[in-house]
Amino acid sequence: MKKIKTTLLVTFIAFGAGNITIHSQQKKISVTVERSMKDNPFLKKSPLQYQAPEFDKIKDEHFKPAFEFGLKEQLANIDKIVNDKAAPTFENTVLALENSGQTLGRATIIFYNLTSSNTNDGLQKLEEEYAPIFASQSDKIYLNDKLYKRIKAVKTDKLDAESKRLTEFYITNFEIAGANLSSENKEKLKEINQQLATLATQFSSKLLEARKKGAVLISDVKELDGLSADEIAAAATDAEQAGQKGKYLLPLQNTTQQPLLQNLKNRTTREKLFKASWTRAEKGDENDTRETVEKLAKLRLQKAQLFGKKNFAEWSLQDQMAKTPEAAMGLLAQLAKPAVETANREAKEIQDLIDSQKGGFQVEPWDWNFYSEQVRKAKYDLDENEIKPYFEVTTVLEKGVFYAAEQFYGITFKERKDLPVYHPDVVAYEVFDRDGKSLALYYLDFYTRSNKSGGAWMNNFVPQSHLLGQKPVIVNVFNYQKPAPGKPSLISYDDVETMFHEFGHTLHGLFANQKYASISGANTPRDFVEFPSQINEHFALEPEILKNYALHYQTKQQMPQTLIDKIKKASNFNQGYATTELVAAATLDMNWHTVTSDSQLIPVLDFEKQALSRYGLLVPQVPPRYHTPYFAHIWGGGYSAGYYAYLWSETLDSDAWEWIKANGGIKRENGDRFRKYILSVGNSVDLNKAFEEFTGHKADIKPLLRSRGFIK
Repeated sequence: MKKIKTTLLVTFIAFGAGNITIHSQQKKISVTVERSMKDNPFLKKSPLQYQAPEFDKIKDEHFKPAFEFGLKEQLANIDKIVNDKAAPTFENTVLALENSGQTLGRATIIFYNLTSSNTNDGLQKLEEEYAPIFASQSDKIYLNDKLYKRIKAVKTDKLDAESKRLTEFYITNFEIAGANLSSENKEKLKEINQQLATLATQFSSKLLEARKKGAVLISDVKELDGLSADEIAAAATDAEQAGQKGKYLLPLQNTTQQPLLQNLKNRTTREKLFKASWTRAEKGDENDTRETVEKLAKLRLQKAQLFGKKNFAEWSLQDQMAKTPEAAMGLLAQLAKPAVETANREAKEIQDLIDSQKGGFQVEPWDWNFYSEQVRKAKYDLDENEIKPYFEVTTVLEKGVFYAAEQFYGITFKERKDLPVYHPDVVAYEVFDRDGKSLALYYLDFYTRSNKSGGAWMNNFVPQSHLLGQKPVIVNVFNYQKPAPGKPSLISYDDVETMFHEFGHTLHGLFANQKYASISGANTPRDFVEFPSQINEHFALEPEILKNYALHYQTKQQMPQTLIDKIKKASNFNQGYATTELVAAATLDMNWHTVTSDSQLIPVLDFEKQALSRYGLLVPQVPPRYHTPYFAHIWGGGYSAGYYAYLWSETLDSDAWEWIKANGGIKRENGDRFRKYILSVGNSVDLNKAFEEFTGHKADIKPLLRSRGFIK
């Protein structure tokens, strides 16, 4: 049952700390603009607690003028740094850069949350319009010779550790961005970056529409045999909202496999739903993403070659824990063989079951979840539908996720109904630290919508910073199926793990303890950032936690111990499939980004097939978790050449969890230690050393192989 949750990283366009006090030279500009846009909420810090967004005042028409002002304001900040006659110091150069771009940061943080979670035609057009503009703005900063030279000239020998780290952080970012390139290559890079930004935005827009239009419309309720009454009611509601009253609509989720496939008895319906998912973005229509993907891959190769790198992955991994594509692929290779071998054994079990039922067909991807659920029930006497009544969304959140955090870290939560939100489904909480003092604000957006990107993620509305006196304001976004009106919101155990996972990211943000927002909280390398989220998944199955939140939504009775035992025994079930689909997706990503010439960039579907075949991952019954045409993480999100990061982070997670279990499990001393060495350090220290300080040793892959049941 355990799967790696794959958060979709949403990349915000904020070049400094994001929420900064305007410098004195900007006051005249600010006054002038406020006269013409006095109602624009982005021109000043929000007056709400911890600068929480004023969603009741923010309107779509506020974004463009805020962008325009913010872009000019930020460049004025940069000009002041560059033209400073004084010798470069940390204060007048690095800190001034960190403190640049207040308005732009505020506006883009909210804008990109909305374009991901609650978009519309106007916002999508604005996103596409400004993608190349924001890319150009970034280039104006990171390709600025004078600015780069000033940062390089800053003496760091007398700086405190975090200020020195921030200086090194900026130097690395400038060099990765191209500060060392020739003038000619900088101009080429600027053009490439603008094209990449435009294409990535186009990909996301196409995919959102493809997912929406790919929903399967069912006319006869008999075709939905196997779904619960609530699931059928939800499908009827979705159809009615889509103008198809009397029918049933099955919306697509982000991944290849769809949750409803587990229960649909009608094989034709299963096939229809799976193929709708698989082909959503390759239909030759205006939402076909394949041409966009090919252009992105080609441009990324060109970008890498400007830097003298063999491929995009080599360029991209410089500041990651893995460092090189060879190291990343080495990890994937260690997992691929045992995963595929296990998946093949699982496939045989499923085929044996089909044959015993005289099915008369070979198992296909759309059959896997339906029959694997039967195998699981037979082997462990565990039925997912038997579990769901014990997992009501709010109960899981408050008595599970929050309770675990209280036990391990001592923090508590209080719902805040007075804070404005961007959609009626969004709820908000205030978070209190172990000493009872207010720590942060936390928002949750649970349900899928046709205008919401697929997946689940965490982001800061306001990043933590001691320098700025800012406390975290964080949002978690999910895509759970919304129940029909008046019905309980019951979720699967997989959804439960997703909630714990995303809250792990939130903890990373809540416990941030840095001076500087740029290296605060979850602003870490991709292959570390999933570590806190994955380790938080383990709490979902801990007996004292599970008993507290697994309550029947009607009787309020605890889940029986016999059922808990079944869940735990089945926790490694289907691990061959789960690991193979993930390794296959990560391998696809790395293959797309390790091409060394345009001639290797053959048509998308052919490229995918060849890449999977090359690494023994072309398993007919086990498609990759994300098919190339809808692989949003790498084409529209922030994980290009980085999808391996989930497995790299899980290596850290499995090792650290073994340490926690061996040292007393869920107790405050362990929580305080994990907070001290991992959750509170952001990117202010060497993260490999941080891990070693927590566990006392370097990370080892064996705990991961054990956790997946591949070795004993």
